[in-house]
Amino acid sequence: MYEPLAERMRPKTLDDYIGQKHLVGEGAVIRRMIESGNISSFILWGPPGVGKTTLARIIAEQTQVPFYTLSAVTSGVKEVREVLDRCRADARSMFTKGRPVLFIDEIHRFNKSQQDSLLGAVENGTVTLIGATTENPSFEVIRPLLSRAQVYVLNPLDKEDLLELLDRALTTDKMFQGREVRVEQVEALIRFSGGDARKLLNILDLIMQSIGANDSFIINDEIVTSRLQQNPVAFDKGGEMHYDIISAFIKSIRGSDPDAAVYWLARLIAGGEDPKFIARRLCILAAEDIGLANPTALLLANATFDVISKIGWPEGRIPLSECAIYLAASAKSNSAYLAIGAAQALVEQTGDAPVPLHLRNAPTKLMEELGYGKDYMYAHDYPGHFVRQQYMPETLNHPTLWHPQENQVENRLAERMRHLWGDVDL
Repeated sequence: MYEPLAERMRPKTLDDYIGQKHLVGEGAVIRRMIESGNISSFILWGPPGVGKTTLARIIAEQTQVPFYTLSAVTSGVKEVREVLDRCRADARSMFTKGRPVLFIDEIHRFNKSQQDSLLGAVENGTVTLIGATTENPSFEVIRPLLSRAQVYVLNPLDKEDLLELLDRALTTDKMFQGREVRVEQVEALIRFSGGDARKLLNILDLIMQSIGANDSFIINDEIVTSRLQQNPVAFDKGGEMHYDIISAFIKSIRGSDPDAAVYWLARLIAGGEDPKFIARRLCILAAEDIGLANPTALLLANATFDVISKIGWPEGRIPLSECAIYLAASAKSNSAYLAIGAAQALVEQTGDAPVPLHLRNAPTKLMEELGYGKDYMYAHDYPGHFVRQQYMPETLNHPTLWHPQENQVENRLAERMRHLWGDVDL
């Protein structure tokens, strides 16, 4: 049976693992776990083809603990309970080296009851959970489970990582042995790979299948582009959409082009994209790119996400279209996005500036005696429900973080702020 190049090239050790240096480089958190043999529960969140499953397999290989794998696509509560029973038996055995590890691929596809069935075993230490997901765990993993598992973000492979992978494949895999190999250009290969190691290796596989047994193996932009156009399905069309078509969709809405927005939405639908993934991106865009210029946009995007969760395909295309057109046609502002970015930068720069005493609560007599809450002015006791007082830490001298932009809503908000606070630098 033919084994794909991507599977043949799957690393077996950390030293062979490419990318994610922030997690597996010298002194990094997951490398320290593996080297110590003390694995705690965590969830790996990242796009396809960046090494989530490979990392779990390396942990299994190097820690030598009982290791079980479930796919959320094919497993239900019954399968989860059966695996947990085997883990409990392992945990009680005197021959078990360490706590069993349960790896769940695509954990975001588990529903609430399936995730609930994991809680007890994770909480009491029966099993160490490693989950892998391409979706934001904040939306797809229940809060009690998230509180018991650290989330580690895996990034798309950068150009250097992909070139290292390319060189390793061309020099070590049997497919390239005994024939002339020439790398003339790599830009198209890198671009179409989109930070996905599996995708890059699949492209090499596709090119190899298109040449004769004794022909030279040549990589250049023309060859890569032509082979993918001839056989786009073999190139993992769904993976390409995550990085290219969804980007065009979002940028069309940001650029106020509703026609382009519904076109790219149709491309996403034709490719079988998860409707909740699309709706989630619309929620983010409504807050980031429309924001205070039209607060109703976020309400509509959130309602769209809610209704999509209830109806799915094919009817879900209608509220998605409605939302995409409305967001594209709406006034735009990223002032809220810029404001929180500026605030986070200020916090990182200034550290833990003390809360002014008058803003602190005083639940005990001692705290009251120390001045907590003293001289705080309750805004509703004053005309117009407003009174001037210091709300920022005194050491910061109240920098301006929110700068309203030119649109009807923010013009009104800015006018009110100037009325209340006087000559403020907005």
